[in-house]
Amino acid sequence: MKDGVKEMSVGFNAFEAFQIAEQIERNGAGFYRKAAELFDDPGTCKMFLQLADWESDHEEIFANMRKQLAEEAPGQRTFKLEDVPFDPKVMAGLAVFGVRTEPASELSGKENITDILNMAIEKEKDSIVYYTGLKGFVPAQAGKDKIDDIIKEEYRHIKILSQSLQQRE
Repeated sequence: MKDGVKEMSVGFNAFEAFQIAEQIERNGAGFYRKAAELFDDPGTCKMFLQLADWESDHEEIFANMRKQLAEEAPGQRTFKLEDVPFDPKVMAGLAVFGVRTEPASELSGKENITDILNMAIEKEKDSIVYYTGLKGFVPAQAGKDKIDDIIKEEYRHIKILSQSLQQRE
């Protein structure tokens, strides 16, 4: 109790965090598959389909991490937010994914390649913000290093998308 007010500890469930990460990757794969359908250019289609495959791979990694956490660290499934260094930017990134619609539904078919590349770059950046925040809640034995690997891959996706964008300018 502090000043007569009962303190409330807010917990963050690592399983939920991994489920959100899995959904982000599922959404990303769907976005890229739909983007591939919008263009006849074989190179553009191949790029988007490759990105979709990588996102599906990431989804599987997060699903395996969630499973591993259940098996190896059941006592570490919930973390108190006050035990993690507070970074407003990271926390905003964690919150924003709870209200997002499926990204593929944002594609009407009227966008040009530049629009879609810019949208994809922003989504990749948002994923990096979320995964950076996620690392603060994941114990090392649950695969924190794998999250670093995925963040590096998301940066690589941004590089691929940015290079494609530059080629069109």
